[in-house]
Amino acid sequence: MKNILHTVLFSLFLTPAIHAQGIEFFHGTWAEALEKAKSEEKIIFVDAFASWCGPCKRMASQTFPDPKAGEYYNANFINLKIDMEKPENTEFANKYPVTSYPTLFYIDATGKIVLKEVGAKNVEQLIQSGQKALGKTDKSVDYEKKYNEGNREPQLMFDYVRALNASGKPSLKITNEYLNSQKDLSSEFNQKFILEGAVEADSRVFDLLLKYQKDITGLVGADAVSARIEKACRNTLKKAIEFKNETLLTETKAKMKTALPQKADAFANTADMAYYVAIKDVKKYLKSAQALQKSEVKNNAAQLHDLVISILRAFPEDEKVLDQAEKWAKMAAENGGLPEYYLTLAEVYKRQDNPEKARVAALKAREIVGDKDNNFKMKVDFFIESLQG
Repeated sequence: MKNILHTVLFSLFLTPAIHAQGIEFFHGTWAEALEKAKSEEKIIFVDAFASWCGPCKRMASQTFPDPKAGEYYNANFINLKIDMEKPENTEFANKYPVTSYPTLFYIDATGKIVLKEVGAKNVEQLIQSGQKALGKTDKSVDYEKKYNEGNREPQLMFDYVRALNASGKPSLKITNEYLNSQKDLSSEFNQKFILEGAVEADSRVFDLLLKYQKDITGLVGADAVSARIEKACRNTLKKAIEFKNETLLTETKAKMKTALPQKADAFANTADMAYYVAIKDVKKYLKSAQALQKSEVKNNAAQLHDLVISILRAFPEDEKVLDQAEKWAKMAAENGGLPEYYLTLAEVYKRQDNPEKARVAALKAREIVGDKDNNFKMKVDFFIESLQG
């Protein structure tokens, strides 16, 4: 259930208010990262760092955890952190040598460096670097030229749609043009085309994906189909939020329930959270958050803590939200026992204008961390000073 929840918590890629989730780093080997990049048609982002490097630590604590960085990098890259001085990473370090830390690599699935940059970056700079790397690999222009010259060969159309999707450009027009020209959609090639073209849940192509879901799963596997379905539903949710269209919200939840019923409830709750925070409906937002906690998060300390951060970002001053945040933050702290959980509880108390309880919780956080983390101790001390101020 935990894996399902993390999969469907797509809303953290829609708005920082939903979830304090930053860049998710892949924990497999370099060879596995290359294989994953190939199968998902993505570039690998590598943070080549050293354990003693101060700027590396700042990026790890400030840039990578930022929701905006997570939104962009989790959607577009396979992310990898490599300590260049560890013996197990010698092969990578020999192939991709560095002279300064951190060095940021953008490497394609063949192992070719697309972009290499040196030095720590803030969130905006990191996203700009990612955009530059993706721009260097945008192949859709080449296919567009052939398309405009009249080429309508099936493979060309498929490659064009794939390139458009990889670069984040609209592709439904090309997909529909091709599929409308086909009399038999049950062929293996056409079903793979349907999968590639189903980028939005509120589309005829997505309905075709549902119609042939079993057959397409047999061709490419359940993971690939599931990933496409979830991405299409996220894209339609983004449209619902952009146009404040609750009908689209309802449609994308219904499509998810039909396609992936095992993930439908969690998807619906997080979709509602994303939508209602966007339209500033605190009552419905809180109801959705409570439903998510009851059905998926339950008493899991880490997920409770994340949920508290989410609702605090969404409505930082609402009294009912703060009351709910207090209950969940206390559960997270008592169940998890981590210092950051107690500091979050202290923050809730501070917002409730209860400095004494906030101070007690902050002191508990400092007691737990002991002498293990001077930076965290300084953070706690600063928080306590803010209470006195």
